[in-house]
Amino acid sequence: MRFAWIDLREVPRPQLQAVVDAAVHARMTGVVSADAELLGTLPPTVTRVLVSAEPAAALARKPADKSADKGGKEPKGAGDAKSSGAAGTLADAGIDVLLRKFSTQDELDALAAENRAAVRMPGSGGPATGAPVTAAPVAGFVDVRDDRTLQLSCVGAMALPYTVIHFADPTKIPLEIVLAAAESAEGKLVTVVGDLEEAAIVFDVLERGSDGILFTPRSADDVFALARLLEATTPQLELSTLTVESIRHVGLGDRVCVDTCSHFEEDEGILVGSYSSGFVLCCSETHPLPYMPTRPFRVNAGALHSYTLGPDNRTNYLSEVGSGSALLAVGADGRTRRVVVGRAKLESRPLLEIRTHAEDGRLVSLTVQDDWHVRVLGPGGKVLNVTELRTGDELLGYLAQDKRHVGLPIGEFCKEV
Repeated sequence: MRFAWIDLREVPRPQLQAVVDAAVHARMTGVVSADAELLGTLPPTVTRVLVSAEPAAALARKPADKSADKGGKEPKGAGDAKSSGAAGTLADAGIDVLLRKFSTQDELDALAAENRAAVRMPGSGGPATGAPVTAAPVAGFVDVRDDRTLQLSCVGAMALPYTVIHFADPTKIPLEIVLAAAESAEGKLVTVVGDLEEAAIVFDVLERGSDGILFTPRSADDVFALARLLEATTPQLELSTLTVESIRHVGLGDRVCVDTCSHFEEDEGILVGSYSSGFVLCCSETHPLPYMPTRPFRVNAGALHSYTLGPDNRTNYLSEVGSGSALLAVGADGRTRRVVVGRAKLESRPLLEIRTHAEDGRLVSLTVQDDWHVRVLGPGGKVLNVTELRTGDELLGYLAQDKRHVGLPIGEFCKEV
């Protein structure tokens, strides 16, 4: 699951408290700061990441050393915290992860050694209970500027629980290399991004993307916008079986072919319907035809008045779909994914009206090009040529629960015929 750490170090001071409050309210995974006191005020629901040049053990000793310098006694329980290394002191101070920079193999080896020492098994100086003692894990930060630092980041991604990487150049090729090198790594890769647009790109690199991002917001609004980006997933749809009532040749009209920037699977297509309350799963051109090559990016979708379902439960008319639009690719099992439209082709063709009904009696209608090569999907992903459909045939479709106004769901009375 992708996540974000909010970097407070360069947030404008007048906006700092609002950004902190937004990060907590929006349930950001982590907050990064060089101010341990500030991190200590955050709730444990947030991963508190302290940027420090010092090892965990040195930080853990500081409170005790400070009291000793003043000639005072260690507070009650301090001995236990000290004996457990960084675990007790840093955790009590509200620190969950230490973030330290590395730029050489020796520095990386030192960070890896700290992490190996973070869990001390019974008999190695832990509490009398004999339970393992876990110190705050140490994350590494590396600035990738050339091949040497790129290779170092790949090694770090395999060795550390978190590897935070800043890429000096705008190309995403170095990120692809790190992702490939760390495919089997148990640790998490966190990529520094400059804005929300870059964050969206980073999450899509090599289809899997970076595990997390490190982002410096300028205001609380940026935090909430990032939260919306992180929540942007496509739903699993519950498809319904539709029964064909009638097929009618309706004459010449304009139909739309939707050419996407993605390769459809054989059981995928897009949902299209004449009414906003119901859609038929129109098949992509991934299946061979005797007279033309396959177009695995295309769906011959239907007449230009038709609705099609997109992300965020929003519909568009096919007449509105064009280059850069986003639609839902839908599989016969109801799985969905976001696809981007490369172009839409509007051409005049003979049209065919297909009228179906759902089990609850709801009417679902689809108007498509009147030609054998246009296909829809039936239960189990069965491919059906529209001109060969007969009364009683079963198609796959989706029944919407809401009416629509400018593509948005709305609970109002609306009858479509």
